[in-house]
Amino acid sequence: MNSNERYVINQLNDCFPLYELRDHHTDSRVVLCPERGGIVTECQLHGQELLYLDRETFLNPQANIRGGIPVLFPIAGQLVNGQYEWNGETYRMKNHGVARNHPWEVIATGTEGSASITLALRSNAETLAAYPFEFELRFTYRLRDGILSIEQKYINLSQQAMPMVAGFHPYFATEGKNLTYGTDATHMLDYNDKLVKPFNGSLDLGGMVESAALLDARKQEISFPLARGRNVHLSYSEEFRYAVLWSVEGKPFVCVEPWTALNEALNDKAGLLMVSPGETLDLALHIACE
Repeated sequence: MNSNERYVINQLNDCFPLYELRDHHTDSRVVLCPERGGIVTECQLHGQELLYLDRETFLNPQANIRGGIPVLFPIAGQLVNGQYEWNGETYRMKNHGVARNHPWEVIATGTEGSASITLALRSNAETLAAYPFEFELRFTYRLRDGILSIEQKYINLSQQAMPMVAGFHPYFATEGKNLTYGTDATHMLDYNDKLVKPFNGSLDLGGMVESAALLDARKQEISFPLARGRNVHLSYSEEFRYAVLWSVEGKPFVCVEPWTALNEALNDKAGLLMVSPGETLDLALHIACE
């Protein structure tokens, strides 16, 4: 069987145009919706569906999707009063930035050696009102050997250095909220009381309203149990310094979110990535099921 038979891309429709990446050898498939923020809505690896999706929020074009893998740019998290100051000007920005609320363009697909699709988002009048930098994002979603990789390019098209935070917000369908995480982090910031606390590898998100951020991991990876004895393993570029853990009471998911900086980065300037004019920042995230 040649690579083109092993790897397939299908076009589907579920109120919005969808693209399905398939790896037949590993019983793996990934579904994306470019029109809804370039979001991954389904991710089945080795026969196991990893993601939770609230279909009501997906089908409502005015709603933020709760589920899948939303893209966070140029902030992760939220800003106090939904605003920040840059170069003496005040701007307003919604939680998690501008990328997840705009349609992305499909610019390439491929089935040679993997199933891949490349999506692009360019700045526009609406993004510039919230974030005064011209940019282009190019994300290649690649399914190969039962692993989903998200290869990211953050391109600064403006004439000044571009401050940014990169992040993802995966909603993993779990059987419980009291999980043990494979990470070498030893401390966390609990956003419920804003205190830094020891982290011993386990955290019960049940009853927690706000998230917790793992602060001091030296290895850019984290793993945790999913369902049916399977484990999810995330690995990512060194710029992703934090893993943020969050859930909602009564909903069957846990979010494990790689971020390059924490809440308020555009205000406190802590941990911002700076991309020089005309330059490109390359990052990657890999998702596996073991």
